[in-house]
Amino acid sequence: MEFTWFSFAIIATFCWGLSDVFFKKGTDPNDRYSHLRILIMIGLAMGIQALFELQKLNWQYDIKNIISYFPVSFLYILSMAIDFFGYRYLLISVGSPVASTSGAIAGILSFKVLGKTMSPLQFFAVSLITIGLIVLAILERREAEKEGIEDLQKGNKNYKLGAKALLFPIAYSVIDGVGTFLDDVYLSKYFTPEEALISFELTFFIVAIISLFYIIVIKKQRYKLIEEKYNIYGGLFETAGQFFYVYALNSNSVVAAPLMSVDSIVAVIFGRIYLKEKLTKEQYLTIIMICIGVFILGFFE
Repeated sequence: MEFTWFSFAIIATFCWGLSDVFFKKGTDPNDRYSHLRILIMIGLAMGIQALFELQKLNWQYDIKNIISYFPVSFLYILSMAIDFFGYRYLLISVGSPVASTSGAIAGILSFKVLGKTMSPLQFFAVSLITIGLIVLAILERREAEKEGIEDLQKGNKNYKLGAKALLFPIAYSVIDGVGTFLDDVYLSKYFTPEEALISFELTFFIVAIISLFYIIVIKKQRYKLIEEKYNIYGGLFETAGQFFYVYALNSNSVVAAPLMSVDSIVAVIFGRIYLKEKLTKEQYLTIIMICIGVFILGFFE
């Protein structure tokens, strides 16, 4: 079976959607270090994956690539840390669609700045996905404000913080969108997919070690793997998604980036099933519209 960019993108999308759900499930709203716990597990999983990639290359890898690729790694990891911090305050079905507009930002930047092309049908499909994500984000924000007003009426003082928490997925969207665009530039001119993947994973592993040291040694917080099972599941799916993402982006970035941003749809659906989060009829209709865009991209590839 031959994998195409579309196959890679769909697998990455599914993996990332599941990782979001598991990370949300494992997030304790009262733990100020919950975002670091997520970063630790992702970094450890990616460190192990990097060893397999290095073995495939017979250890022919220039360690200086970590430094060269650092701007991309930094933007990705920073955006993820910000997004994970917001998990303490937002439902996954609220934050994920807003954050996922980063794919549209990256696709537009690749289309405008790098001069990459797409067919009229692909442009229609990408537009459908982009508009769907924006509409879904607006619907989710409306639901969040509605719930916030109800909490305020009940005397819940966390409403004000909850409203501000929308800034976390918005910040993620902008930073990750720029990071994805920059990644496209690196993959087009300087790095092979394997080199980029290893560089990012080794950087993330270093971040995981630093975060682990910070939690245990400096802040003297308890850290037991047995208590991190949901973050372990999320870390594995996040790492798998990153693996397939690099190959999809390298093949067809201008279309693949917006397509992979629909991991929010997977997160919303599984959030409804697994986390018991509710969806409105308008949200379901928007999801269907986005799925049509995905189908068009795959069927006419």
